[in-house]
Amino acid sequence: MVSGTALRSTGTVVGAPAGAAPLRVLIDGVQTGMVPVWDRGLGYGDGLFETVLISRGAPCQWSRHLARLALGCGRLGIQTPSARCLEDEVRPLIEGLDAGVLKILVTRGAGGRGYRPPADQIPRRALLVYPLPVWPLDWYKRGLSVRYCLTRASENRSLAAIKHLNRLDNVLARAEWDDPQIAEGLMLRDDGQVVGGTMSNLFLWTGTTLVTPLLDRAGIAGTVRALTLELAAGLGIECRERDLGPMDLHAARGLFLTNALIGVWPVGRLDGRDYDQGRLPWGLLKAVAQAAQTAEWPTP
Repeated sequence: MVSGTALRSTGTVVGAPAGAAPLRVLIDGVQTGMVPVWDRGLGYGDGLFETVLISRGAPCQWSRHLARLALGCGRLGIQTPSARCLEDEVRPLIEGLDAGVLKILVTRGAGGRGYRPPADQIPRRALLVYPLPVWPLDWYKRGLSVRYCLTRASENRSLAAIKHLNRLDNVLARAEWDDPQIAEGLMLRDDGQVVGGTMSNLFLWTGTTLVTPLLDRAGIAGTVRALTLELAAGLGIECRERDLGPMDLHAARGLFLTNALIGVWPVGRLDGRDYDQGRLPWGLLKAVAQAAQTAEWPTP
């Protein structure tokens, strides 16, 4: 499972604490870490980002990340960087890395004071390569402990599902606990319905049906979330997207979380409720874990 893998570069294993600095940075094709203070991404969170798993010198689920980036840019009215431009810049940046994290940021670019977007936009793209975080291997085997967050997820149908830069909800939610035994926190809407984790998507298993929260008002539609739904359908598992409350989660036979870096994590305990890992559809979970870390480059 990729969750226990550290970044390897030229044969050296590099530790990856939560606040690890980037190893390599490229901004608009230039090796620099400097961004003008008048960039709209800094002033207004006017942009988007993607977090991509690197495996064996190539990105995983690359086409899905590009598609979601294009969807978000279209929603915000920002010109999408071409796939060829990103690929030409990413290839040498991640060359020689067995595992790591690629973060792609796209902002609307420079702009003056005021919310109105400039008429002549020159989007800015930034590529950052980080060590891959190292999580306990037994989280995947025995399940992890999860809590509910007090911070509620902001609701905005115009921004729902896309990975925009305005992530203060998640920042405040993640700041609520320091216990290393708690792996993730679940965020709710104002009406008490579950959106997902601070950094992950949630799946509920009823024993026959896979259910994930509807993301039409808040949350992020993760690339591995989409992958999970596709693989489940291919295995003949009924899938539903609908509102879920804490009582639904308490009554579930099992829960698991997904994102691009962790792949899939089974939940062992939530809010005093223990879940039997043997009741989860492990054929699906193993398929997701494997597919999520499969490197993908288009043909040059």
